[in-house]
This record gives sequence, structure tokens and C-alpha cells, in this order.
Amino acid sequence: MTTHTIPFDMDNSEHIDWIAALWNSAVGEEMPVSSGFVHFNTRPVTGGAQNGRIALDADGRPVGFILVSAHPDAPAAMSREVGWIDLIAVAPPFQRQGIGSRLLSWAEDWLQNQGCQRATLGGSLRPFLPGVPTALGTTGFFAANGYILAWDDGIVWDVARNLADYTPPPGLDTLPCAARPATPGDRSALLDFLEREFPGRWFFECKEILQNGGRISDYMLLWTEEGVQGACRLTFEDSAWPIERFYPYQLPRPWGQLGSIGIAASARGRGFGLALLDGGLRRLHNNGVNGCVIDWTTIVDFYGKVGFEQYRSYQQMKKALGD
Repeated sequence: MTTHTIPFDMDNSEHIDWIAALWNSAVGEEMPVSSGFVHFNTRPVTGGAQNGRIALDADGRPVGFILVSAHPDAPAAMSREVGWIDLIAVAPPFQRQGIGSRLLSWAEDWLQNQGCQRATLGGSLRPFLPGVPTALGTTGFFAANGYILAWDDGIVWDVARNLADYTPPPGLDTLPCAARPATPGDRSALLDFLEREFPGRWFFECKEILQNGGRISDYMLLWTEEGVQGACRLTFEDSAWPIERFYPYQLPRPWGQLGSIGIAASARGRGFGLALLDGGLRRLHNNGVNGCVIDWTTIVDFYGKVGFEQYRSYQQMKKALGD
């Protein structure tokens, strides 16, 4: 069929609505997005660049789209060489007609022009997905377009559980640490910890959240005699960064999320990670959260210690640009 593409305009509400509707028509009911979520994920990111194209049929109806982003002005601790295919979909009646491949080709050219050497599927700075959802069965399409698994099987997981009956694991009350929500007075301590221990994406994301209206109390801090030795981020239904990103729709409401979570290198192996995890989960539980997601992880067994089970899997895929 005859199609043509137009530039995606992030300030055009009709374009936002088209993208949400096209994605939802392609993936069904398991992982829907709202127009509000698309709007949030297409707002400017510090040092970032984003673009997109929408495919229209001969009658001007939207039949597919792609969103793509890069970080050409990333800080030193972040990579400028990696670009992201944020989201791509073609309406089911128009699939297998080359529309998706042409959109991908355009996106890869744009990423190269931004200085990117590699394209990855999902996982961008405001991610819709951490990779290709295995449930969608679309990895074959990307493989046919030159994408390979990022490592071995490339699998990452979201894990989940109902926190209604959550109880802390035994023995944590003897550890010389305390987990509590960050306060405005803890801003420097939080940022100093992340810059020292996790100077890449987690530090960058925290600054973005705090600069754009996020609550500092959505972070939990782990304190020891040495000061802050751990931090984890929580998402509630009223958090500035939307809970939609974790697709909790098969879980009982109210919803919540935990992660990122990390402990200082010098403090690992002493049970502090489990103590921080427990502190975050107790806070979610005490605030009424039932369905809880811990996203984008490979350490399923660790979270299994507190009752989390596999919820959804993704395959992370990449492609060297210019090959």
C-alpha cells in the first residue's frame, strides 16, 4: 500500500493521541499507554534529543509510528554513543507491508546523525519499555532488521507481588543501619551518594526528577555510622514520574514500584541491601500499596527472598549503526 511519513510534533495533541492509539491497537490490553504517558515521555530531557515519524496511508490516516532518542549532550559519566528506539508500532491491518522496517531505517539514520554508534530497543532516559516484551513475539521482526541480543539470552525481568500481607524477613533488626524517606534537608546527601557510587544514569535521573518537580521523599536512604550508604527510589500512583511505565494493570490496586536500588560498594555483603529493600517495601505497604512491581532486573532470586515472582520479561536487543 502507499504510505508516507510526517514528522512527529510533540506539541501536537493529535499526534500524541495517534501514538497512544496505534500502540494500544498493536499490543492489546496487557501494556496500554495513555496519551498523558506519551506526552510525559516526549518532554525534553536535559542534554537529550528526541524525534519521531508517523506513517499515514493514502487517506491521511495514521497507520504506524516510531519514536527515537539520543543523548548528544550527556554528562561525562553517561554514554553519548548509545541511542534508543523508544517505541515503534504498526496497526495490525498494515503490518508485514514494510512500514515498520522503513520507520526503523529512518530512525537509525537519525541516530547516526546524532553521533550514536549503537541503537538499542527500549531503555531510553524516559523509557516506555526496558526492551522488547517477549509476550509480543516481535523479536523476529527486529532480528530480521539486524538487531541482536545484547548478551546471552538478553532477558530482563519485571517481578511483582501483592504487598497486602508483607512481613519483613527475620534478622534485619540487628543490622547497624536504618532506612527512612529522604527529606528536603537530605538533598545533598542523596546526590553526593549517587554521584560517588552510581555516577551514571541513576545520578542523572535523580537530578532530573528533583529538578522537574519530583518528591525527594520518593527516595529511601539507608543510613549507617558512615552516613548514607544506600538509596532506592519508590513510585506511588501520585508520583511525578508516572506509575504507567511499569504496566501494573494485572495487579491489585493501589499500585506501587521500587527501584532503582543500590548500596555503596564498601558496604555490600553485610545485609544492607535486603534492609534497604525491606524499608522501601514496608513504606509502600504502610501507604496502602498492594500491587508492587520491581522493574528491569536480572537478580530475580534476590527479590524472591521477599516474595516477588516473575511478572513480565523483555529481551534487550542492539544494533551497531553503520554496519
